[in-house]
Amino acid sequence: MKLLNVVRVLTVLIIAVALYAVGLIGSYILGASDWLKNYTASSATADTTAVVPYDTNFHALWTQPADWRLAKLAPEQRLKIDYGRELIAHTAEYLGPKGKVKANSNGMNCQNCHLNAGTQPWGNNYFAVQANYPKFRERSGTVENQIKRVNDCFERSLNGKALDSTSREMQAILAYIKWIGGDVPKKYTPRGSGIYKLKLMKRAADPDKGRVVYEQKCQSCHQANGEGVMAEGGRTYTYPPLWGERSYNNGAGLFRLSNLAGYVKYNMPFGATYERPQLSDEESWDVAAFVNSMPRPSKDLSKDWPNIAGKPFDHPFGPYADPFSEQQHKYGPFKPIKEWKEKHKKKS
Repeated sequence: MKLLNVVRVLTVLIIAVALYAVGLIGSYILGASDWLKNYTASSATADTTAVVPYDTNFHALWTQPADWRLAKLAPEQRLKIDYGRELIAHTAEYLGPKGKVKANSNGMNCQNCHLNAGTQPWGNNYFAVQANYPKFRERSGTVENQIKRVNDCFERSLNGKALDSTSREMQAILAYIKWIGGDVPKKYTPRGSGIYKLKLMKRAADPDKGRVVYEQKCQSCHQANGEGVMAEGGRTYTYPPLWGERSYNNGAGLFRLSNLAGYVKYNMPFGATYERPQLSDEESWDVAAFVNSMPRPSKDLSKDWPNIAGKPFDHPFGPYADPFSEQQHKYGPFKPIKEWKEKHKKKS
């Protein structure tokens, strides 16, 4: 009799526990269902425009070889590369108006345009040079080697004279460029090479608006008259001149507005990088227009662009194969020019 009572009690307890468990599961299912309904409803009304797409142009960029790898090279080669780096970083110390080697340039340094001695991502770096030269360039209408390319910089950006191809300085610069780009596969251009190409504006770039940006963001370093700040000793510049007789001439790559705007956007003013830009796209275009509207040295460009149809959309000097004016080629809007060139390129 006692055993029967125990069995009855246990049976009741088991049934009670089972019913309680069923109730918990049912509540969980109902709660999950309500949550799913609410989540679905909120997702349907969510502002999907707030989602920022992943931009691969600014992630996993190519970088220079680690310095420790230099230790694996022969001492003579290592010294040559080190001298090449020094020449890029402090060009005027050796080849400026008061240079230790010779007076050969305007007092600017190569790294004023090729940041961090040509290693800054989107800072007009040298990453792709070794892999892509020799190559045909429309500007000269010839296949150019690296010697020609380096001397173009000396004659245009540094407004100076070409280096002897056999000189110690030229050979050191070539060794350094080879070191920087030695890991890049042939004919490949790594992400982050050169200068970032900004999206074109619908309007023309405005030098007057750019003047305001310059006064607010750039003048403290480059000065009101664009002359820059000379370093102690008078050999080189702490902040380079952006116009005037000591700046780059009208044949330099940065005299093309798209190049200067992209360079400014992700490198200027001081402290800006591709990770932390300080100017909007429009501010970058406008300040570039202001800087390139100011007086600077001239170079004989009569032998440039033998095929005028090969001139880029923002080459500021005619004649052109298209119907657009010099003014529009210099300041834009550039989209109509690019569309015209593309259309007629396909037809030809």
